[in-house]
Amino acid sequence: MRRLTRPAQYLALLAYIVFLGFPLLWLISASFKSSAELNSLSISLIPRNFTFDNYPLALERQGLVSSAFNSLAVALGSTLLVILISIPAAYVLARIKGKIRAVGVGWILVSQVFPVILIILPLFLILRTLNLTDSLIGLTLVHTTYTLPFALWMLQGYVAGIPVDLEEAGSVDGAGRLQVLARIIFPLLVPGIVATAMFSFVSSWNEFFFALVLLQSPENYTLPITLKMFIGGEGKVALGPLAAGSVLAAIPSIVFFSIMQRKLTRGLMAGAVKG
Repeated sequence: MRRLTRPAQYLALLAYIVFLGFPLLWLISASFKSSAELNSLSISLIPRNFTFDNYPLALERQGLVSSAFNSLAVALGSTLLVILISIPAAYVLARIKGKIRAVGVGWILVSQVFPVILIILPLFLILRTLNLTDSLIGLTLVHTTYTLPFALWMLQGYVAGIPVDLEEAGSVDGAGRLQVLARIIFPLLVPGIVATAMFSFVSSWNEFFFALVLLQSPENYTLPITLKMFIGGEGKVALGPLAAGSVLAAIPSIVFFSIMQRKLTRGLMAGAVKG
């Protein structure tokens, strides 16, 4: 039974990797193809004639580099705000029972089922009153508000998984409330914080709808809006530069994941040792 199960597991894992990796592989391949090859009817994964022309075109057109910095600023800012708000809120939500938890859980559930299209107009009017439309600060606050409910739900699950007995043992040993939170809860919560930060960063990095509505000045465009500009007004798509721009746009996200994944692994290892 095990001999039959293990090959099936490897086959399922291989299918999963191919499923996830094939679109990225196709995108990278398209970024090295010429316009003639991309517009031809024949389909091939490997470019017939490698060309690097798409990358200079992608960097020269539409202000891709400045848009990358805008996206990075918004994503890092909203991630930082989400983490700072989520840590104490998640602790309260996980540890305190009663009406506070009921209100918090109700707010999270409502925020997840509420259509975004219905809030964009009142949101735009509020930001206009505060002079925060067409502003990266305004977009950062919107991304924070949009991401916060699910991030809070994620993090409160990690807090709930930490035994209350550890806090009680710390109190018995003479540690105050802040010392218990800083020396016991926070180190064990590091994997959850890292996972929440990764979710918040990617959500903000890929967000398109709010940026499309709230940003009007090209100098404030984020990467998803700039990549959309590779589609001409008549629907003509610059496939090569668009593919190259998409590859470049994925690099900061991959770097962020690599950095945070190391911290996630260290946190999990630390938690395993302490457990």
